[in-house]
Amino acid sequence: MSNFIPFNRDQSFLLPPDLKEWLPADDVAHFIVAAVERVSMTSFQVPDRTGGKPQYHPRLMLALLIYGYANGIFSSRRMERATYRDIAVRFVAANLHPDHDTIAVFRRSNQAAFEAAFLQVLLLARESGRLRLGMVSIDGTKIDANASKIRSVRDDRAQELRAKLAADIAALTTQAEAADAADQDPQALPAELARREALRAKLDAACTRLEAEARAEAEAARCEYEAKKAIYDAKTGRPGRPPKPPDETPPPERQSNLTDPDSALMRRSDAHEYRQAYNAQAVVCADGSQLILATNLVATTADAPSFAATVLGMADTIGLPKTVLADTGFASGPAVAALQAEEIEPLVAIGRTQPHRPYDFRPPPKEKTARRITEPWRLEMKTKLETEDGKNRYKKRKQTVEPVFGIIKSAMVFIRFHLRGLGNVANEWRLIALAYNCRRLARLRLA
Repeated sequence: MSNFIPFNRDQSFLLPPDLKEWLPADDVAHFIVAAVERVSMTSFQVPDRTGGKPQYHPRLMLALLIYGYANGIFSSRRMERATYRDIAVRFVAANLHPDHDTIAVFRRSNQAAFEAAFLQVLLLARESGRLRLGMVSIDGTKIDANASKIRSVRDDRAQELRAKLAADIAALTTQAEAADAADQDPQALPAELARREALRAKLDAACTRLEAEARAEAEAARCEYEAKKAIYDAKTGRPGRPPKPPDETPPPERQSNLTDPDSALMRRSDAHEYRQAYNAQAVVCADGSQLILATNLVATTADAPSFAATVLGMADTIGLPKTVLADTGFASGPAVAALQAEEIEPLVAIGRTQPHRPYDFRPPPKEKTARRITEPWRLEMKTKLETEDGKNRYKKRKQTVEPVFGIIKSAMVFIRFHLRGLGNVANEWRLIALAYNCRRLARLRLA
């Protein structure tokens, strides 16, 4: 006869349980709770209340968010359920159960707390000797926005839809007035009117954004136009075509998303499809720790415009590195000059860095005429990267920053932002970087 372990689900605990004893000693929850205690209370955005129900402690809320993001729990409703079902989450939340609204509000309003916690984790890594700020790698990855690309509308199509909606709204208004006169059901037509009015308001806002972007681009190009025009006016004889003034009207193909206007259509490469996404950038330690040292988030596919700002922004936090490794997408003369002015050595790839694989399943690409390099900084960079020392150092870029994005997307299953708007999404990207650093440093401390 089989021998079974007896059990009784109605048996009460004889003594209050210690949730800490139910977790493995190497669980990241212990590290997150200890790290959050280093964050100053002045970093939190806490509403002032003179009475009513007590608030949850901000350090508890911060630890709950970090642990959730570190373990693939991103929804505030799922976090609330996890405080009842998950032992580690119950430990982090001290057996309390914040509702999803409280979690969502805290996540939106505590950007300073995420920045402070991000810095404290890096300082903790430096104090323990696991972080050496010498060589870093920078790269960007496309992460889906909380919006569908089918909600993006072109400027010319938006103008057509606005005209059609105006005609439909006028017709429905006439029908509503006739229905009122005939004492018909007053609830049928107003709902149709409300839906069309809401859509027209969104289209109006989209057109306004596109027009503002076009005016800003024209204003930025005006100085260059004035310089070219002055040179053209100074010429004698037949100087050719005069320069065109910058156009302040948006091009017909320019698009704006109605759900998240700050996001943009972008793709990883020519071989991938377009997605409604953001360009999330990270600076990663290339000296062994693979910790994320700085983050940035832009709504453009180009990496170069934010290159220098992302790296130089580290001066106010963990400090500036000595060497920066970047791929060809970050190749920018002004950015390289700005980094060199701060005594930072940039190693930026010039052109394609990896040849076509000999046994690739895809057909080989068409032969292209090699681009002629004339800029002095590009020639100098190319010469440096062709040396044995340059090759050995640049190899660290691919094996440091790209695995970080792989861990975030595959192990932490973060493939889509859950907030909308550039500021909120940048805050969430910093939170996911903070959660990654906690996982990574907890693992390093056990090594």
